[in-house]
Formats: sequence, structure tokens, C-alpha cells
Amino acid sequence: MDLEFIEQKHRKEKKELQAKIQGIKKAVPKGDKRRKREATEEIARLEAELEERHQTELAAHHAESGAESGAENPQAQNENPEDLLERLDISDTAEEKPQKISKAQKRRNKKAQEEKERADRIAEAEKDNVNSARNKETKQFAAIMAEKNMRIKQIPSDGHCLYNAVVHQLLIQDIEETMLNLRQRVSDHMRANLEEFLCFLTKPDTGDVFTPEEYEKYCDDIAHTAAWGGHHEMKAIAELYKRPIQVWQAEGPALTIGEQFDSEEPIMLSYHRHEFGLGEHYNSVVKKETSPTEDKR
Repeated sequence: MDLEFIEQKHRKEKKELQAKIQGIKKAVPKGDKRRKREATEEIARLEAELEERHQTELAAHHAESGAESGAENPQAQNENPEDLLERLDISDTAEEKPQKISKAQKRRNKKAQEEKERADRIAEAEKDNVNSARNKETKQFAAIMAEKNMRIKQIPSDGHCLYNAVVHQLLIQDIEETMLNLRQRVSDHMRANLEEFLCFLTKPDTGDVFTPEEYEKYCDDIAHTAAWGGHHEMKAIAELYKRPIQVWQAEGPALTIGEQFDSEEPIMLSYHRHEFGLGEHYNSVVKKETSPTEDKR
């Protein structure tokens, strides 16, 4: 793998991460300070992981190149990976023009770095804390799944978890669907049934019911952003596919949405409050005997 290919790959991954970050930011409700803080921590973690992986890949490439050209370059034979890392140019692209960083940007960068360091401390503490909310929830789910002879299929935490979990469930039931198309169908269904959903949607900062214009934006965000999905979106999914949705929780009984369709095979999900830094998360639940092929499968 040559250096040009690695750099092209890294640029692509950085652009993909930026798109993902924009989705996370757009999914944060206006005025929700807790969700904003959690989103900032998650973004810092994602950026740090990507940066670390890129540095590792570049170091491995330079080390390999140095080994191959050691006979021609005696200095390379004496350099260790740490020396190589110090000499690496990890800028996004060589052709990008340098930009002067404003004072405001410097403040934002400093704040982002502080948030990243805080997120790292939290993550490290979380590993060591066996009594953390996350570990407690994981153990509770393990006991429930064992008792019900089921298991949890992990779904990525990227704002699309509800939709991807539902897509996985539909595939097990031999219904082919894509996450983007599912989002569009949910958006269209909620637009077409405004009176059924509007009265239950309120602003997090005031508690006031959405205006029709705000409801329209809410539906638009479902289709075109990584906005989180919840009870209202699951109700729409149950009505679209005429299937009940069972939502398993670490505490309390499973919640069923779309009871009127209980004659059909249910869509089974697990709802996690503490699995990731952003808190709320959905996974897919399958029967334990489901084979990897059927599981997507």
C-alpha cells in the first residue's frame, strides 16, 4: 500500500467523519444542554480514535518503507517508530492552503481539546467502575436475554440506531429495506397523519406543542439528518409494516407499540440508556438459536 493511497483513504475517512459529526450536531434538540454536552464528548472521542488510527497506519507505512530502503538510506535503519512518528506530516492534504486561525477558532479548539480530555477521563473511569450505570445495565440485559433465550445484535451508535435496528429485524423476516428509505417512509407517514402525532410533540425548553411549521421541520429532519428516533417514530413504523414492536429494557417489562398488530411476528428491539456516551441507544434482539447467516445476514 503506497503513501498516496493511504493519504487518499485518510482524507475520505475525515470527510466521512465530518458528515457524521454534522449529523450528530443536527440531532441535538435546541436548548438541550445535556444532549449537547454528550454530543460534544462523543464527537471528541470519534475524532481522537480516527486521528490515532491514522497516525498508526502512517507510522506502519513509514516503518515498512524504511525497512525496504534501509540499504540505500542508512539513517532509516537507526530510526525507531517513535522517531518516525515525530517526523510524520499528518496534515489533511498537501495542496490545501494554510488558513490563519482566528482567536475565536483558537478558543473553540481549546474547548474541544478540553472536552476530549474530559471524555477520555470519563471513558477510562467507566472501564474501572464495575458499579457504573452502563455495567449494571449490561448485566441486567444479559440476565433478561438468558432467561428469554434471546441475544442482542449490536447496532452502531450514529444517530441511525433505531432505523438500522428495525432494518435488521425486517431482514430477518425476509423484508428488504434500507435505512434511508425507512427514514423517508416514516417522515412521509408522519406528515400524512399530522393530527395523530402533532399533539404529542413538544419543545424540550418550554414544553409547548410544536407549531405546524416546527412539525414540518421535525419530519424533514427524520428523512434528511441523523436525528434520533423514539416512541413516535416506532409508532409510525408499526403502522407502516403492520407489526408490533417489542422494546426490551434493563428494568421493567418489555414495552409493546402497535398492539393491534399482535397477530404478526414482532419487531424486537432493546433500549439502552447508558450504553454509549450519548446515552439512549437501540439494538436489535434475536432468538439465541438464530444462525449468523440468518442474522445477516
